[in-house]
Amino acid sequence: MTNVSRETLILQAYPEAANQLQQFHDLLAVEGPIRGLIGPKEVEKLWDRHIGNSLVLESLLPEGCSLIDIGTGAGLPGIPIAIVRPDLEIHLVEPMQRRIEFLELAVAKLGLSNTQIHRARAEQLHGQLVADLVTARAVASVKELIEWCEPLLNSHGRLVLLKGEKAEIELKEAKPTMHRHGLVLDDIVLLGEDLLIEPTRAVVLIRK
Repeated sequence: MTNVSRETLILQAYPEAANQLQQFHDLLAVEGPIRGLIGPKEVEKLWDRHIGNSLVLESLLPEGCSLIDIGTGAGLPGIPIAIVRPDLEIHLVEPMQRRIEFLELAVAKLGLSNTQIHRARAEQLHGQLVADLVTARAVASVKELIEWCEPLLNSHGRLVLLKGEKAEIELKEAKPTMHRHGLVLDDIVLLGEDLLIEPTRAVVLIRK
């Protein structure tokens, strides 16, 4: 399947948000390599590996929930989710100023009134910000992410981590950390099997 048909599939899956998704793609394709957010070779893979990979997460998000995206970088997965789910409250967390500048540009151009940007590391927001769900994509190991993210979950919160084929290995290594933070594995969900070249694995952790 070609990249063009992948783009078409994704846009057809979200017709009401197609224009904004196209805008975000075009902005990231131009600004991403210039600002060092993505490598030049990643531009042709944006629809599948980055935007589509982010969008499939929205099926796990209850209506009206709040979501914190840790180490969002170029706004992935947070911005695509904010585009297709205006009912959600999205918090993009990123410590690097050059990435913050892109996020501010993207959020303004796309008119995402449901999105807030925080220049901080996750641990700097402990005690200041909580949400129904916390997510992270390609940031760190499950063990590290639990340390950073669990304090950001509200009392009924879920930690949803987008991981690769080593998810089970990382979970095994993280068991003592999960126990210490009062988290258990709820599920490992394969997302986007009908949309992506490589489906996304979402590791879902919940409070005991």
